[in-house]
Amino acid sequence: MVIVLSLLFVCSPRNKRKGAGPITLGNSALQVSDNNLLKVTDGFSSTNLIGMGSFGSVYKGVLDDDNGIQPVAVKVFNMLRHGASKSFIAECEAMRNIRHRNLVKVVTACSSVDFSGNDFKALVYELMDNGNLEEWLHPTAGTPKNLSFLQRLDIAIDVACALDYLHNHCEAPIVHCDLKPSNVLLGNDLTAHVSDFGLARFLSNLTNNVTENQTSSIGVRGTVGYAAPEYGMGSKIATCGDVYNFGILLLEMFTGKRPADPMFSEGLNLHNLVKMGLPHRVPEIADFHCSTLLLPTKAA
Repeated sequence: MVIVLSLLFVCSPRNKRKGAGPITLGNSALQVSDNNLLKVTDGFSSTNLIGMGSFGSVYKGVLDDDNGIQPVAVKVFNMLRHGASKSFIAECEAMRNIRHRNLVKVVTACSSVDFSGNDFKALVYELMDNGNLEEWLHPTAGTPKNLSFLQRLDIAIDVACALDYLHNHCEAPIVHCDLKPSNVLLGNDLTAHVSDFGLARFLSNLTNNVTENQTSSIGVRGTVGYAAPEYGMGSKIATCGDVYNFGILLLEMFTGKRPADPMFSEGLNLHNLVKMGLPHRVPEIADFHCSTLLLPTKAA
């Protein structure tokens, strides 16, 4: 489904009224209001909370429309957080004309003013049955999960396909800027879907509307440990930043270690750890759950 967001509705002052309705999405018959989303998430109950990010929280819920019952994930933006409104607009812009099996599907969106007179913005996504990659790579106590080497390889290929589409097959190349395990969602067959385009940028916008100095002033764009180091030195946004980001994600997937792990200090980082282990100590640095497939098979 090609999702078209009417940004004029979002930005128009005449729509900033108490109890305003939802955004109109092209090719989407589903219309939801802030009151609808409040109901389907049981009042944004903590029991339905499935994730938290820089600009808001994500809740699971169930929508009942003409197409039947549909499990969804509702991302509610914290409008008190500086940059939340821009993040909402950026994500809508990025998602309105893209469609790929390895990108999360947006069902609809809502931008209104609630009955208390506060701005309300939310995105509704198709719910992914297996959560996100972060939960599988670093499971918490009491929730044992593990991925085999081949499953991790399949997920890596899915993410690579998504990036190839964003960088090379969109009308204007899109740079994600925040690729990390928590932004890779997994379907019921563990198919990976890249999500969270709140920091995404269109390269055409950077070229036509922003000077190099303005772009450089953005600073670190993304998450520390994953973001390309040149961003921290003022370099402009580029697809190679996503490629670096993807490389860090791959190292984390196959070693099971976060780039910000406390073990990395005094010049040691995830990249150096892997480099020192190649080519003869791969089983030592690989994650336990996939390293058995890397060990040489003993003769019977």
